[in-house]
Amino acid sequence: MNEFVYNGQPGRVVFGIGALGHLEREIELLGARRALVLSTPEQKAQAQMVADRLGSRAAGLFPKAAMHVPIETAREARDEARRLGADCAVAIGGGSTTGLGKAIAMESGLPILAIPTTYAGSEMTPIYGITEDGLKKTGKDPRVLPRTVIYDPELSIGLPVALSMTSGMNAIAHAAEGLYAQDGNPIMSLMAEEGIRAMARALPAIRQRSDDIDARSDALYGAWLCGTVLGNVGMALHHKLCHTLGGSFNLPHAEVHTVVLPHAIRFNAGAVPAAMASIERALGTEGGISAAAGLFDLAQKNGAPVALRDIGMKASDLDRAADIAVSKPYWNPRAVDAQARAAVRQLLQDAFEGARPP
Repeated sequence: MNEFVYNGQPGRVVFGIGALGHLEREIELLGARRALVLSTPEQKAQAQMVADRLGSRAAGLFPKAAMHVPIETAREARDEARRLGADCAVAIGGGSTTGLGKAIAMESGLPILAIPTTYAGSEMTPIYGITEDGLKKTGKDPRVLPRTVIYDPELSIGLPVALSMTSGMNAIAHAAEGLYAQDGNPIMSLMAEEGIRAMARALPAIRQRSDDIDARSDALYGAWLCGTVLGNVGMALHHKLCHTLGGSFNLPHAEVHTVVLPHAIRFNAGAVPAAMASIERALGTEGGISAAAGLFDLAQKNGAPVALRDIGMKASDLDRAADIAVSKPYWNPRAVDAQARAAVRQLLQDAFEGARPP
């Protein structure tokens, strides 16, 4: 066994059907008295429901969370939290809302209680991302890790099937890269494989029946595991490409992860055969279909996009995307440098066209 360091992230998870019923208790355990409830404009009704549950403990609503956390929105939310005298943030929704909570916490230190309704996994990580001047800047800070996470499958039943598929693939991406992370360890590898397995089992069932509570529970369980992996180990080429495409070209977050993942996995496959074997076991494709092809098939067969051109990418931007990706690369098991630029450009071309990896 290779040497490793394992440093568990602090945090409390409350999981189960109807778990939102514990909200008031969890706010009390945080010692909070004035919670600012965050959401996207589309999820304002859910945010209002949370505020109504909290009653006098709700300082107000801020339903303006946006994809990739624009710096302008982050500043407005910070000012609103300060104006209202909020002593905690309750983020209900997906990665955009949790990310906004993190932007507030990074400056103020306010504790975050996250209530995920998608499978993004951001709630389990100390990773933040803010977009400024067309570039998405990411980092790690223990202050932004949510103190408490409430996973209630009933709250995700209304998540549209199409978004469920891409959100689930986004979660799988976190686990897949965790399997070959530079700072990986056996515990995270176990979680990663189990997270991929749970999500791969859940997505076809959700597509068949969106209100299948067992499938929704499986998906949130997988999201928890995959998000925990992302929060404990580093990212590689896949995430660098997605941050580039999202932050610099404003492509939708979950859809980008869905499209790019099979191609990033194919790029790295020869360098990390053990990780590929884990993904194939989790997908149930070992012995015949590669990890990259299995991920592509999982997305395509469940109606998710598989081509960058179908989610807003322009062919004329592929060269610039390749340049950005190799200019300041994340660590990757296969070298990503100026010499690898042509291979990265081909990866983007394959993803643009929606070509199935071998």
